[in-house]
Amino acid sequence: MDAGPAGWGRPLYERVLDALGTVAGGALVDVGCGTGQLCRLAADRFIPVRGVDADPVALVRAAQRVPEAELSLGELPALPLPDGEAAAVTCVQVLMHLANPLAALRELARVAGAGAPIAVTVWGPPEQCAVGAFGEALAPILGPPPWLRGAGRTGPPELSADGRLAKLAGLAGLADSETQDVRCAFDFVDERALLTAINTAEIGRRAVAKAGRAPVRKAVLAGLARYRTPEGGYRLENTFRLLVATG
Repeated sequence: MDAGPAGWGRPLYERVLDALGTVAGGALVDVGCGTGQLCRLAADRFIPVRGVDADPVALVRAAQRVPEAELSLGELPALPLPDGEAAAVTCVQVLMHLANPLAALRELARVAGAGAPIAVTVWGPPEQCAVGAFGEALAPILGPPPWLRGAGRTGPPELSADGRLAKLAGLAGLADSETQDVRCAFDFVDERALLTAINTAEIGRRAVAKAGRAPVRKAVLAGLARYRTPEGGYRLENTFRLLVATG
C-alpha cells in the first residue's frame, strides 16, 4: 500500500537505521530502495550506500536525491550483487509483495557479509493498520481486500502473524533474529491531501480507471470519516513489524 502522505516513512526508516547499529567495512545495501529516501538518511549518517530497485523511474529519482549512492536495477530473489558484499542490508516494505518471501530472505542473507546486520519490515497485523481502510472503502469498486475475504483463504500465514517472520528468518539461515513493532502515523492535513494520496497510489488509480474520480472520492471520504481530526485533517495509525537479524 503506497497511499501514505509525503515523508510518512521517515520515522520507520530512522528506526531501521538505528536497529542496524554501527555499519562498518563496506556499504549498506537497500533492497527495494525506491526513490532513495532511506539511502539519503543513511548517507546523512555517513554510511556508504547502495540501492537496488526494479523500477528504473524510481532509480532516476533516487540518483537525484542521493548522487553519492551506487544504484542498480534488480529485484528479489535475484539481486545483481556478489556474495557477502554488503556490510548491512535493509529491505523495507517489500517482502509482502513477493510470492516467495523465504527465497527473498535467503537472497538477502547471500549478499550480506558474515555477521552483517539485516533489517526487514512488513506491515503489522491488519487490525493495527488503519491504512487498510482505503482497501475497505474501495471494496465496492475493486472487490474486498485479502484480509476481508473470510474463511475461504488458504495458504501460509500472513507475514504479520506472530512469529512468522522470525521463523522464515531462521529457515533462511539468518541468526540472532528479533522482531519489534514500530508505530507510524499517516497524517493528511486536509481532504485534498487525502484524496491526492489515494489517487496517485496504485489502488486509487485502479479504482479511478474502473469507476471514475467522483465515485472514488465519495467512497474514500465516507470510508475514512472515522479518522477525521477536529482540525479537518486525517490521522491513520499504523503498525510495522521490524525484523533485525545477522547474516
